[in-house]
Amino acid sequence: MDFLEYMVLVCGIDEAGRGPVIGPLVIAGVLVKEENLDRLKTLGVKDSKLLSGRQREELYNKIIAIVETFKIIFVPPKEIDDAIDGGNGMNLNWLEANKTAEILNELQPDKAYIDCPSPNTWKYEQFLKKQLKKNIELVVEHKVDVNYVVASAASILAKVERDRAIEKIKEKYGDCGPGYQSNEKTQRFIRENWEKHPEIFRKSWATYKNLVKEKEQKNLGEF
Repeated sequence: MDFLEYMVLVCGIDEAGRGPVIGPLVIAGVLVKEENLDRLKTLGVKDSKLLSGRQREELYNKIIAIVETFKIIFVPPKEIDDAIDGGNGMNLNWLEANKTAEILNELQPDKAYIDCPSPNTWKYEQFLKKQLKKNIELVVEHKVDVNYVVASAASILAKVERDRAIEKIKEKYGDCGPGYQSNEKTQRFIRENWEKHPEIFRKSWATYKNLVKEKEQKNLGEF
């Protein structure tokens, strides 16, 4: 292939649902020709947190039409719990890095913009590089979805899929709110359902552990 014909493939990776006590963590990666990045900007693609739910839904299919391909990974509560409380040296940051590497190895970009959950961006980048099957230029930063449109596109896909997952939980188990501990509806739902439907909760979260502890103390008191 002539050098001038070579098209640089750029990847953006971001997540949604890292903090909630209910539902999956969703990590999305998009692969796009560098020459099409301006098309994403023209669509109005930006950090998903700056868009309404309706705007994100409207952009979802438009983004998919522009990118070469994309990959979405759902990390269920049990896998998160195993990483945090499994005693295997894993934590949520390294779990996310493993999933990010999985996306990079499948999409095979030339360059990737990755949102970094760790305070140590250099260490996170080195951890990623050890798992890659080919040499990829990595840009690993905090708030990468704010600064680079390809990462913004990934953040929109991740957020839409996370919201859809929560809607499915609501249809099956009842209105759990957004799944964040700070939400009053979610707090009420957790108290009423943590024993009935443990599979949808992150048991490694303090919110869940405190309820278990309260029940144990109550049982001891009754004994």
